[in-house]
Amino acid sequence: MADYKIPKIKVPRFCEAQGFYTTPARSKMMAKIKGKNTKAELQLRKALWAAGVRFRVNVKTLPGKPDVASKKLKFAIFVDGGFWHGYQWDVRKSKLKENKDFWIPKIERNMQRDEEVNLELQHKGYAVFRFWDHEVKANLGECLKQIFEYVEHKARSA
Repeated sequence: MADYKIPKIKVPRFCEAQGFYTTPARSKMMAKIKGKNTKAELQLRKALWAAGVRFRVNVKTLPGKPDVASKKLKFAIFVDGGFWHGYQWDVRKSKLKENKDFWIPKIERNMQRDEEVNLELQHKGYAVFRFWDHEVKANLGECLKQIFEYVEHKARSA
């Protein structure tokens, strides 16, 4: 692992005994949240494949299991959900209403882990792309442009 000097954030266990609780309705809603093959990921992958960029999905041998990766072209792409990865975290953190003692360290640890993964992949020579899911849905062309610029540069230098 690459040198990462910041101590890991400790996330408390989510259990009622520690004062964290959830309603059955909230639990059912949270269970529907997908971690793989989200609409934004599928949209990005479909566009990349159509453009002739070949890749693998959820590569377990790479740090962070990138949503899309190419060992040949040395890139890793993550499509991050806004809530889980802390989009505009300073603003959103203050708006949390329930279970703050759990959610704040949980999301901050996710953000910290994202940084650790980025550093480790870069240390291995990978270009890392991180897009917010809403960014992919709203402006797929701009996300693709960044990836294509990298792929074209990599092809020219090979």
